[in-house]
Amino acid sequence: MKRIATPPEKTSQPGPGRPRGFVREEALAAALDVFWRQGYEATSLDDLTEAMGISRSSFYACFGSKRGVLLAALEAYSTAAQERLSALSEETPGAALPVMLESIAIPKESANGCMLVNCITELAPHDPDVTEMGRKHLEALEEVFARALSPDDPAASADTARALVSLAIGTLTLGKSGLPPERIRASLDRATSLLLPAQTEAASLAE
Repeated sequence: MKRIATPPEKTSQPGPGRPRGFVREEALAAALDVFWRQGYEATSLDDLTEAMGISRSSFYACFGSKRGVLLAALEAYSTAAQERLSALSEETPGAALPVMLESIAIPKESANGCMLVNCITELAPHDPDVTEMGRKHLEALEEVFARALSPDDPAASADTARALVSLAIGTLTLGKSGLPPERIRASLDRATSLLLPAQTEAASLAE
């Protein structure tokens, strides 16, 4: 699985007197939060520099542009999401799959849904880089599900893994429309029982 790492990097911020340093990873996390809440177009440069705690000169020196910081933040977001899902997949498949689906469909880190899906919806029609990043992100999630389904032969479960990711991503819209989490979980359970009847029956017997 391809991951794009964004290692911590301390950067000097020029200014009067002694330069003030900032951690690039923390600045990206702050920028991501702003984009996540407001969307790309509605976010101003002032919104970003204030949240990131850096000057405009440092912003341009480190990230180049508003689009540059968005792409960097999305890379970090994608890597973190893949790592979280991989950690969940290390459980036994019967126990892990429902938790993995819920982690995507009902994200605890934000009520605003998946950041990459939001960006795909807003920007992909006219931004090929965001389109490509979104495609790679979804393919990486599918790989994690395929390995959870068939550790010895992930390719054998590729189609089912794609269906599960599509299910989880599609269910995000239910939460954004105000559907309570318990009803979303019920929808996921029902869909999973159709996609994975044998595993669902085994999990029920184990209970």
